[in-house]
Amino acid sequence: MSLAVELFVDPICPFAWLTSRWLAAVEGVRPVTVRYRVMSLSVLNDGRDGLSDFYRNLVDRGWGPARVAIAVEADGGPDALRAFYEAFGSRHHVADQPLGDELNLASLGDAGLPTELARAAHEDAVDGALRASHELGMRPVGDDVGTPVLHVHRDEGPPITVFGPVVNPAPRGEAAGRIFDAVVDLASAPEFFELKRSRRGPLVFS
Repeated sequence: MSLAVELFVDPICPFAWLTSRWLAAVEGVRPVTVRYRVMSLSVLNDGRDGLSDFYRNLVDRGWGPARVAIAVEADGGPDALRAFYEAFGSRHHVADQPLGDELNLASLGDAGLPTELARAAHEDAVDGALRASHELGMRPVGDDVGTPVLHVHRDEGPPITVFGPVVNPAPRGEAAGRIFDAVVDLASAPEFFELKRSRRGPLVFS
């Protein structure tokens, strides 16, 4: 029986990108089907005080990609969102293309999607859908975490929900499968709520 996994991501988040690459590897070694969903660091931090200048600038610029992502999902469904997200991530996180309209347009083109969807970056008309998707992802895990957020749906009972895992670099092959098994087992325990250690070394996207 295949497990349905929802991964809630903000396109600008490098940690979510690495988790998505891990789950792509998991799909090759476990009966898992992954669907990407949209959350937003911009929504999460909307109105919050005390952010550094760097992070405030980042989340202010993050509205555009998140809006385009939610517009893509509304227009073409989960397959279109996955295609856009993977194209965006390859350009932004791997190739280091800066955020902006050019990146949004190029990612839509790479994914074979209508480039007019890039207009959503500057339109708040999609913000209701964006906030609803964000709330769907974050409600089970709370607002004191960011992205990625994982929802693992089982045949019975509510989904297993957890922030993370944050991985660096993304595991491949059977190593990816073993980590997935461990995450599901641990997150299934009602007593579990947090496991963390500090990041060691730079992020590795290749």
